[in-house]
Amino acid sequence: MRIAIASDHAATELKADLRDWLVENGHEVADLGPEPGESVDYPDYGAKLASVVADDTAERGIALCGSGIGISIAVNRNAAVRCALVSEPLSASLAREHNDANCIAMGARLTGSDMAKACVTAFLETNFLGGRHQRRVDKLSNLKDS
Repeated sequence: MRIAIASDHAATELKADLRDWLVENGHEVADLGPEPGESVDYPDYGAKLASVVADDTAERGIALCGSGIGISIAVNRNAAVRCALVSEPLSASLAREHNDANCIAMGARLTGSDMAKACVTAFLETNFLGGRHQRRVDKLSNLKDS
């Protein structure tokens, strides 16, 4: 699978760990940055990630920051992307099954490497159920400001 991964400066270590693990498991991974030691703004990297998922350069995306909250908000600014903040495998599976999430976000200060890998595994191995969930997902892509 083609996977893009991006973080802010608080999550470069977890990003590198996940990137290497994903490559070892046969995935094509685009590391969108940043490099360790750079102080960066999570909205910039969230926007980069959302862009490559929205244009199908990557099939799925993994967004990381200190808490996962800020970067998930940034990624979700793109209407073509559905990014779920997850902290354990069940939420990652449900994000795929019910919401057809094409990105997940995690917090490096809150989620250790082993748990992050378990979340990514659930996210990548779970299929969207469709059915009654499809119309709800369709609505997410067509929300208008009131």
